[in-house]
Amino acid sequence: MTRLKYIVVFCFCAMILVPARAQLLYEISQGGAKQKSYVLAINRYVPLQFIDTIPNVFNCFGKCDKVITEFAMQDYEALAALRQAALLPDSIKLSNFYSNSEYTYIDNTLQINLGMGLDKLCRMKPSYLTEMLRNEVLKQWLKYDEQTSMEAFFETIAVERNMPVIGLDNIGETMYMLFDREPFQWQCKELLKVCEFPENEVRQERTLRDMYRDGRLADMSFQVEGPDNNTSISFSDYKVYCQRNEQWVKRLKPYLTEGKAFITLNAIYLGGEKGLLQQLRSAGFRVRPVNRKFQKSKS
Repeated sequence: MTRLKYIVVFCFCAMILVPARAQLLYEISQGGAKQKSYVLAINRYVPLQFIDTIPNVFNCFGKCDKVITEFAMQDYEALAALRQAALLPDSIKLSNFYSNSEYTYIDNTLQINLGMGLDKLCRMKPSYLTEMLRNEVLKQWLKYDEQTSMEAFFETIAVERNMPVIGLDNIGETMYMLFDREPFQWQCKELLKVCEFPENEVRQERTLRDMYRDGRLADMSFQVEGPDNNTSISFSDYKVYCQRNEQWVKRLKPYLTEGKAFITLNAIYLGGEKGLLQQLRSAGFRVRPVNRKFQKSKS
């Protein structure tokens, strides 16, 4: 009898300690909404198979008639415009912002990791080079594969089913977020920093990935905005994300009022006091985990 009691206590403790992945999928209702909508937190460094572990995600997706995301990646004209926006103006030379030794170091790092040096890439904005290098480093260390990432899965399915895919940012805003949200001199410093300390980027994304798998959205937001974060996505970026969340809530309102929207966004935008989930609540919507029978945590 005593042994059975310990087994029951152990199982109860395990239910408390093991986080529920339901915190990655939220239901949006009320606030004038005619029907429910859903928001799914995603992480590009998590493989596609992980979606199968999120309870009821496909059931919720099946109830929706539109997909809303940060930027509609299926818009090929917009992608061409983004590639053009990644180019430096003719009046700016990247070499003018580094010492000879720094420029050589960056050139060697890009050559080793990307197979191309600054002889071919010197016309690209430093923010673009940083993202290219960062992605390649994370592919190597986190085994990240764009083809098997969960990032664009529901968007792709929506296109196959002729469902509308709506981007919350227009092309100009997307170009600003990718290439111009930091001053040019700061972009140059970040590129050099990622070349010198790529392990910081890997450590940060590994931590965020683990938090994501546990559904700890609030912890993810603090990890990015926290004082110890010295990676290329830091507190200044987080402030920009929070400001953008306010604009996103305004743009989401008509879709949420209509209902049946399936929203997929980077998890670091969602949690915390200034995250999108809280801002939706402040706008009058009820936002709660889809699977409320599981353990809940702060979003």
